[in-house]
Amino acid sequence: MTLASPLLSAIPGLRHAFFTREGGVSGGIYQSLNAGVGSHDDPANVAENRRRMAARVGVPSTHFLTLHQVHSPDVIVATEPWDAGSRPRADAIVTCIEGLAIGASAADCGPILLVDPSARVIGAAHAGWKGALTGVLESTIAAMEKLGAERNGTIASIGPLIRQPSYEVGGEFVERFIEADAENALFFIPSVREGHSMFDLAGFIRRRLENAGVLMIDDLGIDTYADENFFSYRRSVHRKEPDYGRHVHAIVLEP
Repeated sequence: MTLASPLLSAIPGLRHAFFTREGGVSGGIYQSLNAGVGSHDDPANVAENRRRMAARVGVPSTHFLTLHQVHSPDVIVATEPWDAGSRPRADAIVTCIEGLAIGASAADCGPILLVDPSARVIGAAHAGWKGALTGVLESTIAAMEKLGAERNGTIASIGPLIRQPSYEVGGEFVERFIEADAENALFFIPSVREGHSMFDLAGFIRRRLENAGVLMIDDLGIDTYADENFFSYRRSVHRKEPDYGRHVHAIVLEP
């Protein structure tokens, strides 16, 4: 049902989970641990799946917080629970409140969990290509600093996401990244299809974290497109499925 980061697992007073798609109640294309409030799955199934995920990290479902993600660099500071049906629009959450589990929803994009163990400040970021390029990771780290965290004391874990062998992009996509920074060319290799390239999202995320001053990083190394244990937006599109499930990967400070 879950995978763990070696770095985060070694920190006392912290719980986290990178969830697979196993252990839920949904059926069909959502089988089985679909946590996507925005999916077309039965809302009762989604609610039960989220309750199970919350229990796994030791909180009630009311304290299992996610966002209406919009592929932005925007960050929310969580100070109290909010209703799953009225989620703030942003792509990262930070908090220093014990017992609030904060999560990033993903189905190919990069879920990043962060913590400064000394300051006891945590973050959860959704880093797709657009959010990563426009600064969601830097915004998350800056928001954590405002709660007392320090960059050089922050630990980050990169969860399951679509990997370079599976992530083909067009020439306009490559141009956009190189226009932002010529060094971004390092994250592309030629595709077998003319005019296309393969993008290293995980490598790009790691570089952005490192450039922001976060140097303690681990990476689960899992490709959501290639591994059927995970939901994948791109795999669903290629199979012409009508919708897809979503994961929530979460982190919480123990009370």
